[in-house]
Amino acid sequence: MTVIKFKQPQRKKERSFVGLVISAMALSFVGAAGGYWLMGNRDAVANAAAVATKPLTAYGVCSGSIRYHCVVDGDTLWIGGQKFRVADIDTPEVSEPRCASELALGNRATARLVELVNEGPFELQAWPGRDEDKYGRKLRVLVRDGRSLGDILVSEGLARTWTGRRQPWC
Repeated sequence: MTVIKFKQPQRKKERSFVGLVISAMALSFVGAAGGYWLMGNRDAVANAAAVATKPLTAYGVCSGSIRYHCVVDGDTLWIGGQKFRVADIDTPEVSEPRCASELALGNRATARLVELVNEGPFELQAWPGRDEDKYGRKLRVLVRDGRSLGDILVSEGLARTWTGRRQPWC
């Protein structure tokens, strides 16, 4: 008598492969449906992108070449890897100050902007008429609870309201 050993088919592997294919198809469908919905709801996408929430790590002063969430000076910061200019104010320079008092005030404005952006979520509102400045920075007004963060810096003597051109600080 001949004994034939029967080996069970490896159904687990087949099922996992089939499950993987089904999962991939389902994710593709969900992604396509979500993309289709977003294309029809551009306002929703724009509004979602306009709110900058407090990141897992707080904003600090920028250093080094990798800049994601950090403050350059009193009127420039990086949000999510993109550079923004606070459009409604002008603050003293810290990178090339013309006098010691400009540097001191610029450092205070920088430190205060770090505090302000770390206090909670804020909105980025477009600057009427211009999206970017000549340096490629996005021009936005930072607003929390209906108040411009730039106006707070102005009220504290750390910035000037933007008039369309720079004025000396020395």
